[in-house]
Amino acid sequence: MNVLVDTSVWSLALRRAKTAPSPIVQELAELVSEGRVELIGPIRQELLSGVKIGAQFQDLSDHLRAFPDLELETADFEEAAMMYNRCRAKGIQGSNTDFLMCAVAVRRNLGIFTTDGDFSTFRRVLPIAMHESRA
Repeated sequence: MNVLVDTSVWSLALRRAKTAPSPIVQELAELVSEGRVELIGPIRQELLSGVKIGAQFQDLSDHLRAFPDLELETADFEEAAMMYNRCRAKGIQGSNTDFLMCAVAVRRNLGIFTTDGDFSTFRRVLPIAMHESRA
């Protein structure tokens, strides 16, 4: 199963100070080497937003170009809105990008790889599959 990687995981690997690789970063590296990583435009935008130094922005942008964006369709946005509404009715809140990730993952049978605990809450209501680190 391919994996839709969330901003939280990418950030650990790409934007933070380099220390000994965490199990999350090691898992991402393995997924990349296996060709199983998927990316959507809104995650790319989140990763690049706030990078103030032009050279760092360019380096990060260049690095991410190795991962083409999955094409988003109207059905993805409609499903994301329905998922938002379902969760909201149960008192569960999340961001539009989080629900778009859920919709894309369900429609394309992708696991979601994240460190964001909100997805565990979404999972109580939504049929999403989480990717767990193998380490």
